[in-house]
Amino acid sequence: MAKRVAVIGAGLSGLAAVKCCLEEGLEPTCFEQSKDLGGLWRFTEEVEDARASIYRSLVSNTSKEMMAYSDFPFPEDFPTYLHNAKVLDYLRRYAEQFGLLKYIQFKTKVCGVRRRPDFLTTGQWEVITETEGEQDSAVFHAVLVCAGHHAKVNLPLESFSGIERYKGSYCHSREYKNPKAYEGRRVLVVGLGNSAADLAVEVSRTAAKVFLSTRHGSWVLTRVADDGYPIDMIYAIRFQFWVRNHLPKALAFWIIEKKMNQWFNHANYGLQPKDRSTMTEPVVNDFLPSHILSGAVTVKPKVSEFGETWASFEDNTREEIDDVIFATGYIISYEFLQEMVLQADVGKFTLYKNVFSPSLEKPTLAFIGLVRPLGPIPSTAELQARWAVRVFKGMVHLPSSSCMINYIHRMKEERAKWFGTGKSQIPISDYISYLDEVADEIGVRPSLSLFLNDFKLATKVFFGPCTPYQYRLTGPGVWKGARQAILTQWERTVKPTKTRVVHESPKTAFSWRLLMIIGLLALALGGLFSR
Repeated sequence: MAKRVAVIGAGLSGLAAVKCCLEEGLEPTCFEQSKDLGGLWRFTEEVEDARASIYRSLVSNTSKEMMAYSDFPFPEDFPTYLHNAKVLDYLRRYAEQFGLLKYIQFKTKVCGVRRRPDFLTTGQWEVITETEGEQDSAVFHAVLVCAGHHAKVNLPLESFSGIERYKGSYCHSREYKNPKAYEGRRVLVVGLGNSAADLAVEVSRTAAKVFLSTRHGSWVLTRVADDGYPIDMIYAIRFQFWVRNHLPKALAFWIIEKKMNQWFNHANYGLQPKDRSTMTEPVVNDFLPSHILSGAVTVKPKVSEFGETWASFEDNTREEIDDVIFATGYIISYEFLQEMVLQADVGKFTLYKNVFSPSLEKPTLAFIGLVRPLGPIPSTAELQARWAVRVFKGMVHLPSSSCMINYIHRMKEERAKWFGTGKSQIPISDYISYLDEVADEIGVRPSLSLFLNDFKLATKVFFGPCTPYQYRLTGPGVWKGARQAILTQWERTVKPTKTRVVHESPKTAFSWRLLMIIGLLALALGGLFSR
């Protein structure tokens, strides 16, 4: 009899988890508390309790080739960057293509997940659910937590002096849907993540004035990179990651800063990060610099105090403010987890490779999508799920608890070198490095031996964008279409923009070939010196 697996959530992580269970012969039951799939990517006019909420205009920050599932490319006619409705459409197609809908129980809330009395021998869990006011419980061999982390807001009002005196309106960015309420008003947006930048730009189109308050600053990138290609496909390249990670840290950061300032000088716009000795997650926004340049948005430092109708800032300036939008992030909270040890592991980020708790005697519960890579989440979550289900089946084994804890401590130290030790809801991870680590657990990481077997494909894999299809070339879960998907990924990228055919002059491939040869030599030398 197939092992039964409870999947909590039917968003992009949950759908991938259901499919991964089916691929390994497991029997999934997916519990989704709302009436439809899509999770974060399903827009609703009203904010729904205990569910992620997005604004109508939300567009992906990652390109379709990078955020696709590894064996299901986006349709070639879909835009390169996707409106939330297009992402939802894709998720529906994915669910239909692989027959996932029949495994999902909608309008079913998970109220509790707890270990069975015989857990030490069976590793089984009791999952308590509620549907239309009636509770039920069932026993599962394993649990995949795919509930996301954008439902419980982080709104630390106590840290804003005088907020109790403020008579204007304020809300968290989770409550924002469209800019109508802010027309002709003076608006303060607190925070500088992707949501804060998006909202500041959108609101400033109709508001009288928008102020954007940031404590630490941030690098800001445009989606459009060299030659008009998507920025993530230009920078998420294995060879570039390899070079960067082998450079002296000071030199690597100098190169990164030069690249970040290539679009515009961040210092001139008040956006330059306070700590430039570590990497920070950049903001992706195509319009923020121009809105600052035109005066529609003004960047301010940290808020020092609120008055009845105003806010003052650390630079001793004061501005009249009608409305405040706090884009201050979210708190990770899984109220259904009735195991305090698991709550502690999640809260302290002491999960082995962001997936497994070292505190559990049996590795039969995994967290999917609870990761913050400098890259797309969908491909990351899918790879996590592929690993987790193979652990559930006993085909992959985890190290001892002490080894996992030692690894967690080592990785915290390693991350601190690159990303610092500042407070964050989820620690940042290096995208390709993290994917390769998880891929190694499954046996699906691309190998340099590919140069001997398929030179054309190898050049695309190691000198082209690290698209998810690379993890379907070999090993468990191999997909026959992976090679072709990689070879044609650029054609799908430019297809939706080439709506007017123009005749181009042929370009020599000499410079590209020279770069490739130099790269191969560097890889070879690196291999020699590492022996």
